[in-house]
Amino acid sequence: MTAPEILKSMFAAAVEAASPANCVPHHLPKPPKGKTVVIGAGKAGGAMAKAVEDHWDGPLEGLVVTRYQHGLPTEKIEVIEAGHPVPDAAGREAATRILSMVQGLTEDDLVLCLISGGGSALLALPSEGISLEEKQAINKALLKSGATIGEMNSVRKHLSAIKGGRLAMAAAPAKVVALMISDVPGDEPSIIASGPTVADPSSGTDALAIMEKYGIDIPAGVRAILEDEANETPKPGDPRLANVDNVMISTPQDALEAAAKVAEKAGYTPMILSNCIEGEARDVALVHAGIARQAAEFGQPAKAPCVLISGGETTVTVRGNGRGGRNAEFLLALAVALDGHPGIYALAADTDGIDGTEDNAGAVLTPDSLARAEAAGVNAKAYLADNNGYNFFAAIDDLLVTGPTRTNVNDFRAILIDDA
Repeated sequence: MTAPEILKSMFAAAVEAASPANCVPHHLPKPPKGKTVVIGAGKAGGAMAKAVEDHWDGPLEGLVVTRYQHGLPTEKIEVIEAGHPVPDAAGREAATRILSMVQGLTEDDLVLCLISGGGSALLALPSEGISLEEKQAINKALLKSGATIGEMNSVRKHLSAIKGGRLAMAAAPAKVVALMISDVPGDEPSIIASGPTVADPSSGTDALAIMEKYGIDIPAGVRAILEDEANETPKPGDPRLANVDNVMISTPQDALEAAAKVAEKAGYTPMILSNCIEGEARDVALVHAGIARQAAEFGQPAKAPCVLISGGETTVTVRGNGRGGRNAEFLLALAVALDGHPGIYALAADTDGIDGTEDNAGAVLTPDSLARAEAAGVNAKAYLADNNGYNFFAAIDDLLVTGPTRTNVNDFRAILIDDA
């Protein structure tokens, strides 16, 4: 295989490791004495619902919300599609129905909650007194601000009637089992989809501070709700969440290890740098470029042929008018930093198959990418300044397009260094 083919095979293995068909069945609980209600939200929601149906022994019913074009045919669990990354009315309707479904249950009943990345936007039920339009505006501002996923979800929890443990609280006294596919650095359950079944350690004051930190406009009604302790989320130790089990069924680390095995089989020494890297995409790219050069020129921290692998979730502070998600931004910044260094190839992509709001998962970088772009009249530095990574890689036909993968363990990055 060529270097780009090896990188693509590594990405495919990372995605497969997080496939709901592989990771859901082994973690299903025993059927209860009473009824089973399946609910959930996230980009993997449709695939998780199908995996439950395929392996569940007994009656069940339910509703799961996923991103547009991420659904799958199901028979017993209804799958609704809604807006992501900006919430919409379809997500609000789904969240309203889900909250209603878990109310009035008994201790003999089971709520099986299927949680994956993207659930924060998809499970869109604003707190009383906050309009969907206000929540959409705040969400858009957060996405452009450079805030981390933890910061964004802290705000989202406190503007929601269903996140931050409130969904599980509404289901009491029923048993709640939440199966989670992690898309967040550190695999913190309270951050994944803004933790609808998890006690919330953050506060409304924290949410206000985050919005003020990034200069986000705070409507008077929103400020009043965040300042009112009566609207606070349930905290760790809350007895109303005592009958909840949150189970991590797939993580970014699992995906990176699967990719590492592919690299090793191809004759490359894999080195996993981290599964939880955060920061501005272009800054992260500079660090990765430095490590790649060190490996290529000095055999440290690994000798060529080797592959440097990392995961996590970078951010992009949008200042330009171009197209592109955080993986295209990372890869374009990496291209500029490496400046055509021979023998270094790279792939950066989102495991959900969608880089930001575009139609690509990410892109591939080769040693001659800059030269091919220049021949096409494309200036890498100018495109980077305009946050235009998508169009840069489109111009040299190096976008990675997979379509929705129906899972999500966040960003995947691999830098392959061949022998000189």
